[in-house]
Amino acid sequence: MEILAPAGGLDTIQPAVRAGADAVYLGASYLSARASAKNFTREELKQAVDYCHARGVKVYLACNTLVRDEELPQAMALIEYACELPVDALIMQDIGLISLVRQAAPAMRIHGSTQMSIHTPKGAEWLWKMGLKRVVLSREMSREEIQAVREACPIELEVFVHGALCMSVSGQCYFSAMLGGRSGNRGACAQPCRLPFSVPNGTGYDLSLKDCSLLSYLRELEEMGVASAKIEGRMKRPEYTAAAVAACRQSLDSGEVDPMLLQQLEAVFSRSGFTDGYYTGRRGVSMFGVRSREDVLSATQKIYQGIHALYKDERAAVPVTARLSVQDGQASVLTVSDADGHSVSVSGDTPESALKVPLTADKCGSFIRKTGGTPFYLSDFSADIGENLSLSAGSLNALRRAALERLLQERTPRKPVAVAPAALPTVKTRLARRPKNVRARFTNGQVSDVFLDCELIYVPMTLDDATLVSLMDRGFAVAVEIPRGMFGLEERLCRRLQTIQQLGINEVLASNLGAVALAKTLDMDVHGGFGLNITNTAALEQAEQWGLLDAEVSFELTLSQIAALGGHLPIGVVAGGRLPLMLTRNDPADNAKGSRRTVFLQDRKGMHFPLQSCGSCTEVLNSVPLDMADRQKEMTGADFTVLRFSVENSVETEEIWRLFNSGIASKGSITRGLYYRGVE
Repeated sequence: MEILAPAGGLDTIQPAVRAGADAVYLGASYLSARASAKNFTREELKQAVDYCHARGVKVYLACNTLVRDEELPQAMALIEYACELPVDALIMQDIGLISLVRQAAPAMRIHGSTQMSIHTPKGAEWLWKMGLKRVVLSREMSREEIQAVREACPIELEVFVHGALCMSVSGQCYFSAMLGGRSGNRGACAQPCRLPFSVPNGTGYDLSLKDCSLLSYLRELEEMGVASAKIEGRMKRPEYTAAAVAACRQSLDSGEVDPMLLQQLEAVFSRSGFTDGYYTGRRGVSMFGVRSREDVLSATQKIYQGIHALYKDERAAVPVTARLSVQDGQASVLTVSDADGHSVSVSGDTPESALKVPLTADKCGSFIRKTGGTPFYLSDFSADIGENLSLSAGSLNALRRAALERLLQERTPRKPVAVAPAALPTVKTRLARRPKNVRARFTNGQVSDVFLDCELIYVPMTLDDATLVSLMDRGFAVAVEIPRGMFGLEERLCRRLQTIQQLGINEVLASNLGAVALAKTLDMDVHGGFGLNITNTAALEQAEQWGLLDAEVSFELTLSQIAALGGHLPIGVVAGGRLPLMLTRNDPADNAKGSRRTVFLQDRKGMHFPLQSCGSCTEVLNSVPLDMADRQKEMTGADFTVLRFSVENSVETEEIWRLFNSGIASKGSITRGLYYRGVE
């Protein structure tokens, strides 16, 4: 199992590699989900790749943000450069961009980012069938859930083993975007979750989790078949990266970590300590924590100096063989070779006749094996030495230094990955028309007859059979919603969908790739939900190839960006209701004392954010509803609109429906979402 280190800038590469990383992941100045990190210019990226490759360390480029149509040429230009270097893999989220890379550079490895929200066996299998080689699993998974994915699919698994935990499932957080216009899906998250948000009887910071640490379980993960142990932290200091890598290295190699190193790691960055709650299944109040004043002050200069010792010297991690030839009247020759097929020979001094003790293979080996200060160690040595010859220690040392320096240079360049010009989708503005069809999504079976005019209604797949049959008998066109939070539920949901098919319902709303995969396995008709994060025409074309009937586009797009989308797949726009801002596996209410009948969060301004169950997760809803009733004429290019009902009662839903059909906005507090202001 590789140890995968974060690198927010060039100054972190050497500490990561010398501390024991097998691979590093980093971002360029574009397409990085950590836009606030230093990130790498093109020249710095080349320097990082050359340095790492010479030392046998892989480099993964994070291109894990959502892109819009006008950004695709720039994105593909960066990826073409990455293929030239080449990096060892791309970490990606956007399904449209992934499809373009698969066409243009089929030999380039792609790893599915944790931003893809993959947490089920069929979700991982879906990525494998897409041609991806690895999936970075959601951080909220337990050991049993990771094991289930490992047993179901040959795709490589990458698991976060140390670092910060977002409250939301990655890729399903719109909190920063809605509250401040800075999209986490585009690398600009402002981390509002670390601010005071409180449930009744909570701590006041009920969206803030401790950092994850699975250092005690690395060997278990390796035995399970996990390919990569990933450390979070591209925005943290080099000392943090070095300490985390060294701790992982010790845990994996020896089964335990030096207590002093653990203290240094906690001192350099933690939030009230660490947690393994997701992995062990012990979720709840013990997982919550904030970065206190004591946490900040614990990172002293003495701590940093202690960590510096972890990476002051090169780490000897590359095995080489050496063959020495010393013959009378000829220049001495040392040949060194690595396991990757690189081999160099250097010539040195001509030996002299021995005056006292002749040169021996053992004596030569004692000098050639001194590879300290280089990334090499000698795995095998042989010597062919003529009789009664002598060669100075200085000559032998010079041979070794010259040979290893040449080998390091030889190991740097690699053959580029073939890449063809990207066939970008033709973007044609859709016909300017007001969407005629309306759909409504409900969280229960209490659906008034006024919604019979809806093209389609979405209801939870967990509704009982009698309620589903009653809705159909009343004349509703019914599709069931697969929850976005499917942790540990896949088999149960599969059985439930089979029962629903027997009732005569074959349409589903799927807002997660795992849900799409599950539904397609059962040959059901799939409507794509907002959680698929579709922001460009290439993504729509990919969804169409998968056989989706239609798809809601991301509500982080502006109306003008939506209108400019091309492709043939019918698209929908969420036009009303409380938008889901977070999908959390750890319920914020778990941080409250006493009763857990909590139904809302409260911010510093007294605004209430409702909490609602979603499969194995909880959704944090916006404090005010989206209302585009009076702006429908501006929603050009959409084929249908969606009203999302969540906390409203039957009287309220009927009134909202009446106003929407009349083109009248509600009188209370509303939001226009991001349809006009957009996101960074």
